[in-house]
Amino acid sequence: MSKVTVVGAGNVGATAANVMAIREVADEVVMIDIKEGVSEGKAMDMMQTANLLDMNTRVKGVTNDYEATKDSDVVVITSGIPRKPGMTREELIGVNAGIVKQVTDSVLKYSPNAVIVCVSNPMDTMTYLIHKVSGLPKNRIIGMGGALDSSRFKYYLSKALNANPNEIEGFVIGGHGDTTMIPMKRFAAYRGVPATSLLDKETLDKVAADTMVGGATLTKLLGTSAWYAPGAAASEIVEAVIHDQKTLIPCSALLEGEYGEKDLCIGVPCIIGKNGIEKIVELDLNEEEKALFKKSAEAVHKTNSALPC
Repeated sequence: MSKVTVVGAGNVGATAANVMAIREVADEVVMIDIKEGVSEGKAMDMMQTANLLDMNTRVKGVTNDYEATKDSDVVVITSGIPRKPGMTREELIGVNAGIVKQVTDSVLKYSPNAVIVCVSNPMDTMTYLIHKVSGLPKNRIIGMGGALDSSRFKYYLSKALNANPNEIEGFVIGGHGDTTMIPMKRFAAYRGVPATSLLDKETLDKVAADTMVGGATLTKLLGTSAWYAPGAAASEIVEAVIHDQKTLIPCSALLEGEYGEKDLCIGVPCIIGKNGIEKIVELDLNEEEKALFKKSAEAVHKTNSALPC
């Protein structure tokens, strides 16, 4: 029996749980929230789609009852306040650090062997915080950002190419921030055909620029952070773990010399399987990409320095 816990039943957490339930990623999905009745109500609503969608996953909602999360294989942490219009991810750090630390302690009390997927912002820094406070092996802590950023990159590529998004290849590395992510234009492709041969430089540069402000664009339109794509991105990572898929997904991982960085969580291509991050894939970056990655890493290091621990 496979079990996943989603901490935080807000828009992102509930969407992640719903996607996992519909895709039958696990036998049981538990949502836990601090607000009375929210996770219970959303779980009930999801379960009332079971007959309509031929869904066999059991979704359960609880309020502050971490015992209900016992023996989870994967825990997805979405807790924290969402980003408001005009607010940077870095401005969230103080309050969200306290929340994430408390949540990490609570879930590991009942699921000491779980793989943790961090969604909370600022995501790279919160992933780093979990490493510092949990003492878990580095492979069992995964930051979601690269999966989301890469999905947005492929969306903008598909629009520029007027193509099916499922036939687009592309990924993003670096920090999960508007100025720190690095859409890898050189590796983007349409069914194996390099995007650089299908799009002119100006168009491809605009695709990359739109990707980098993809989250801010939605925040401006919605008045709060996005949730459909972030929830689905979290579900993708969980599915790769639960089903041992060995999927190549850009994730925020703890670097210990890879890409010339140490003591840092930042987005890099990773092989995700039952053990979490099973391998960090080191790309042969060109000089421009190396410079961008170094600049991104410096920015994430700076944000980490603001952590209260």
